[in-house]
Amino acid sequence: MGHRLSKIYTRTGDQGETGLGDGSRVSKTHPRVETFGTVDELNSLIGMILAHELPQAVRDCLVAIQHDLFDLGGELSVPGYEAVDASYAERLETELDKFNDTLPALKEFILPAGGIATSTCHLARAVCRRAERDAVALAASEAINPAGLIYLNRLSDLLFVVARVLARFENGEEVLWQPGKNR
Repeated sequence: MGHRLSKIYTRTGDQGETGLGDGSRVSKTHPRVETFGTVDELNSLIGMILAHELPQAVRDCLVAIQHDLFDLGGELSVPGYEAVDASYAERLETELDKFNDTLPALKEFILPAGGIATSTCHLARAVCRRAERDAVALAASEAINPAGLIYLNRLSDLLFVVARVLARFENGEEVLWQPGKNR
């Protein structure tokens, strides 16, 4: 593979526009840019989770997700291009089932809290939900690959379950919500 970026700054975005992968230019606030920007933010948060000690199965899963998110971000940056297919979400479902089988059934709401990796995973889940909302908003005005929407929906579920796994790994327990009248 050759050098993709020989110069990091181009000055082409100085007026509030950015280039898409097909060569077109749009506002930096365009829904497509917002969506792939949120996917990039999510990928960065997953990188933060990976900076911590993790069970190997979680680490392997999250590394694969980072590659998936790069595929999805690339897809979103090129109108009409499709990189993500149904197998991406199917793989997440397999991982989700595997992790969830090790956990007790939920009887209470849990707070997005715990150790650093657990809390960062909850933050990644919330950003994933935002990426999904951004993608739905984009799909209302432009055609996008529905497999990406499904992937983001499954990913937020998986990140919730991974946060539960990490809570046990880091602290041994989850932080349960206590309604105001019970505190």
